[in-house]
Amino acid sequence: MEHTGKHALVTGGGTGIGHDIAVALANAGAEVAITGRRLDVLNDVATMHDRLHALQMDVTDEASVRDGIATISALRGPIRICVANAGIAEGKAFAKTTLADWRKTMTTNLDGVFLTLQAALATLPADTPARMIAVSSIAGVRGLKGAIPYTATKHGVIGLIRGLSEEYMNTPITFNALCPGYVETDIVRGQLPGLMRRFGVDEDGARALIAKGNRSGQLLEVDEVTAAAMWLCSDGARSVNGQTIEIAGGQV
Repeated sequence: MEHTGKHALVTGGGTGIGHDIAVALANAGAEVAITGRRLDVLNDVATMHDRLHALQMDVTDEASVRDGIATISALRGPIRICVANAGIAEGKAFAKTTLADWRKTMTTNLDGVFLTLQAALATLPADTPARMIAVSSIAGVRGLKGAIPYTATKHGVIGLIRGLSEEYMNTPITFNALCPGYVETDIVRGQLPGLMRRFGVDEDGARALIAKGNRSGQLLEVDEVTAAAMWLCSDGARSVNGQTIEIAGGQV
């Protein structure tokens, strides 16, 4: 897992899965740009390692993505590793989902991945090896009740990755999707109060309800997702392309 001299980009790198992957890449020698909308959060993370670099960037804003990635590539070189991780997870019954809800999720979770990967690819000179990874979800390979826009976007991310793997076949660039189950992150923790009220359970009970979504009945830890990402970035995974890697404690 040696990435000295490589330039990596991790969107949503200030918290959760993105944060953990970014730190692992920096520990492996890469210069890592971490992006998000909250610069204060990114700056706090960047103080953890001298190879972590904060970049305020909004994946829903085309100019922000294209200008941000062009700027950092001019400073540190082409994006050899790109982890398109930024996303949102909001749940609501389909009948109560508005077009605004749909578009908000679509713009962040799917448009954001499209823009990030396209801008990152534009930094690469011809015949430059690179690893492009998108963080999808188990919702990308199965239906998820009460989160239809989220499910649709995560299916879309997998389609995007598969299409790119075909378009860039016979080049040294690979495209793969990570599909985690329910992971112990701020997004999951943020759902606990609502579940506690809805089902009349305590915090442990609410956490157990979420954990049932994983076949193992246990929440995943972020390091499990990071390990898969680091493997995809390794030389040993150079022939792994167009794949969806499910990390969900069992068959989805």
